[in-house]
Amino acid sequence: MKELLLVVFLSCSFCLFGQSFDTLSIRAAIEQQMAAYPESTLQDIYKSFYQDRFGPGHMISDTASARSYLIRELSEMNEASAAVYYEPTGSEGRFVRVHLLAVADGLITADQLLDAFVRSANMVKAETGWEAEWKAVIGTITKYGIQVNGFEDASLLDEASRDRQTVHHSRAYNAAYHPHYRIVERSVFEEELRPLIKE
Repeated sequence: MKELLLVVFLSCSFCLFGQSFDTLSIRAAIEQQMAAYPESTLQDIYKSFYQDRFGPGHMISDTASARSYLIRELSEMNEASAAVYYEPTGSEGRFVRVHLLAVADGLITADQLLDAFVRSANMVKAETGWEAEWKAVIGTITKYGIQVNGFEDASLLDEASRDRQTVHHSRAYNAAYHPHYRIVERSVFEEELRPLIKE
């Protein structure tokens, strides 16, 4: 029995620099993204996992500007940006992408989303180990032979991971899906927004 548990552990984990990553969860997250958004590239995979670790990626000090930008983005939405109102980021779902469709459809208000977004951005703590996590993602894609567009950009994204840089969605993703969302920390989302969003 102990031998079986060891084999299962080794098959489910990828270790780098003393850190262990659940490759089955990473694989499931990548395959789910590719199924939902087939035009995703490696850059979009990076963005999702980066958001899972760092949330919105920066603190929000000017809420008035953030609100103006949100209202403008809502007014410029002329195509449905998502088939769902929300979805988790990365493989751990520490943060949630809340699509502006939830506001456009009247399920939550712009101010509710903005408040949750600003508080979530300001909750992010300095994290280490992002480079190792990204290597685990690349290792998982390679190990399982997952087909991801733009894999030739892996070296550029490796460099970005070393500097903990965020990236934008790829041109292909933007053209296909017109993404409009805000990142909200999972507990804030579960307690405040999810009860209002009924899919």
